[in-house]
Amino acid sequence: MASEAKGEAGDGRPEGRVPSDPVRDIAAAWERERPGTPVASIGIVTSIWQLAKLFGDDRRRTLARAGVDTATLDLLSVLRRSGPPYTLSTREIGRRCMVTAGAVSQRVARAEREDLVVRRPAQGRPRTVEVTLTATGHEVVEATVDQVLHREAELLDGLDADKQEQLTELLRGLLRDVQHRLGDDRLTHVGQE
Repeated sequence: MASEAKGEAGDGRPEGRVPSDPVRDIAAAWERERPGTPVASIGIVTSIWQLAKLFGDDRRRTLARAGVDTATLDLLSVLRRSGPPYTLSTREIGRRCMVTAGAVSQRVARAEREDLVVRRPAQGRPRTVEVTLTATGHEVVEATVDQVLHREAELLDGLDADKQEQLTELLRGLLRDVQHRLGDDRLTHVGQE
């Protein structure tokens, strides 16, 4: 190949040159400027934050192409995963979506305007509101979840199945340990208070 004949790797970089790693560069700069500063966490925490941003941005783009916003997909997905008759109380939706009652109310109102859900008082419990997925909502969530999950599977293709399982277990253990250390077992969306 012509580029290899010029002493370049197949990707255009000079052979033997290691690509820049911004996360490693940050840790090295802190070590240089503040010797003894514990920097081991930077490689993990900064990478997780960057991945969360990349995955979140890519999911928003995928959803925009599908014509669905993140909050609506979250609502529809929670209802769909609940199984037939795809009905939950607004309180349970808030718990499963990890959002406030006000956020649930806004999501349900928007989805109801689009004929994706219907809400009504619970039978025998007049202060409880139940939300049910409509046939249209069912179609939307089926198509959208397929698009999102196929796209995310593509993004993880760089890791074989064994490495994906290892990473899943490592992240699960890290999450539980950090929750325990912080005394906070709530699960929220990235950047949410």
